[in-house]
Amino acid sequence: MAEVLIRKQVLVSEEIFHEGGPVAAVPLRRLAMISVIANPFSGRYVQDIQGFMDDLKPLGLAMAQRMVGVLGGDPAVVQGYGKGAIIGSAGELEHGALWHVPGGYAMREALGGALAIVPSTKKVGAVGARLDVPITHVDASYVRSHFDAMEVGVSDAPRADELALVLVMTTGARIHDRVGGLRADQISVRDGLR
Repeated sequence: MAEVLIRKQVLVSEEIFHEGGPVAAVPLRRLAMISVIANPFSGRYVQDIQGFMDDLKPLGLAMAQRMVGVLGGDPAVVQGYGKGAIIGSAGELEHGALWHVPGGYAMREALGGALAIVPSTKKVGAVGARLDVPITHVDASYVRSHFDAMEVGVSDAPRADELALVLVMTTGARIHDRVGGLRADQISVRDGLR
C-alpha cells in the first residue's frame, strides 16, 4: 500500500447568473476540487497498481464531503457531478484510471447514494494542463439539461511525478437549458439512467 502524499489542494467555485439570456433567479453553482498528489508509479512500469485505489478512497471521500460543506452542507443541493485526472508526464494514462473507483465511490457516498455513473475523463499532461471534466445528473445519466463540463487546472501541476485528481459538483441544470429530452423532474426508473 502506497501512502497518499498531497502537495496541494485547490477549490474552484463558479456562480453562473446568465449565458446571454435572462438572469436566473438562482445562479448555477459549479464547484471543483483538485488534489495534487505524488504518483507512486511515476517513471517506471508497475504491473500491480490496483491496490492504490483503496489508498485513494479516504482522499476521495474527504474531498467530496468538503465540497458538500462548501455548497452549504446539504447533499440534496448537488444535482450534477463528474471526475477526472491529469497525469504528470512521467506517468501513464492507467495511473489516472485508478481514480475511477475512489472518485465515484466518494461522490455517491457523500451524496447519500446517487445512482448515476460518475462521468470521467483523464489525460497525461504537462504542468498547467487543463482538463474538461464531464458532468451529468447524479441520479439519471440521460437528463439532458445537466449535460455539462467544467474546465479545471492548476498553474503549477501536475509535475512529472504527480497526479492531479479532480471532483466536480453542480447545483442544477445549465443556465437557459432548452434542448428538450428527459428532465430531472421526470426521473422515474431509478436505474441510474432514466
